[in-house]
Amino acid sequence: MVRIGYTMMTEQRGPADLVDDAVRAERAGFDFSVISDHYFPWLDEQGHAPNAWAVLGATARATDALPLMTYVTCPTFRYHPVVVAQQAATVQLLSGGRFRLGLGSGENLNEHVVGRGWPAAAVRQEMLAEAVEIIRALFAGGYVTHHGRHFQVDGAKLWDLPEQPPPIGVAVSGPVSCALAGRLADLVIAVQPERRLLTAFAEHGGAGKPAVGQVPICFDRDRDAAVTRAHQQFRWFGGGWKVNADLPGTAGFAAASAYVRPEDVAESIPCGSRTEDFVAAVRPYLEAGFDEVALIQVGGDSQPAFTDWAERELLPALREL
Repeated sequence: MVRIGYTMMTEQRGPADLVDDAVRAERAGFDFSVISDHYFPWLDEQGHAPNAWAVLGATARATDALPLMTYVTCPTFRYHPVVVAQQAATVQLLSGGRFRLGLGSGENLNEHVVGRGWPAAAVRQEMLAEAVEIIRALFAGGYVTHHGRHFQVDGAKLWDLPEQPPPIGVAVSGPVSCALAGRLADLVIAVQPERRLLTAFAEHGGAGKPAVGQVPICFDRDRDAAVTRAHQQFRWFGGGWKVNADLPGTAGFAAASAYVRPEDVAESIPCGSRTEDFVAAVRPYLEAGFDEVALIQVGGDSQPAFTDWAERELLPALREL
């Protein structure tokens, strides 16, 4: 049976509301929750970007059993790997062992703020691999000194370590990232329901490890309102990750999506309240071999209504898959 997750999307909700939403999602019966880690929203219309790690700490104490995961954190620009390791270990302790650390090579949108430039994708993958190596070394305990191509670590040590370190997931989109994830990760993360990604992950050492996907949806009893909201806040999504990783700000995403029509968005994001439409959006992930799928409900203010509806109608329908 597929596990269905709830996404705390920091780009569209303030910090206190995100925590309340996660509590509500746990009560509604979601199997886990993931959180985005952004410094900017994708579009000005989304309007938020609180610190994901502060939200995670609060959520860990406000929920009882809901597993949590970053989806995803970039451990190479805004954060040094030693800081990510400390944050992850702390959330694992606060949550009583319910945390997984999802990592990725990042987006220029969020990482440019520290003024370190934005290198080519191949360099970003090198940096991610080196960052995972440092994080795992710190999770193992003891002092860590590292003199690498991209990072320097001088006598770092985590003083508060959980008995079980957080499992590490790596986001993939192509052969290089799949090879990296298969070699270094405990689970694989993807936003495309493509079997080839999981096959490549398995071929490089990831066989039998969990695969976590994510799909945007837009529930509203008024389908026209849902389509309008999805277009306002999620029209950037169709650009693909090669584009999305490189644009530097919300103005760029607004320009890139200027000619995307509401009906274009509705073709890729299920809108309205027909459960069969939402089930159809999740099914390709199951067919591709994913074990878990996190749903993104588009629209911050719509979260309470969505979780109520999901508890009554959507989650029971998805359990039948």
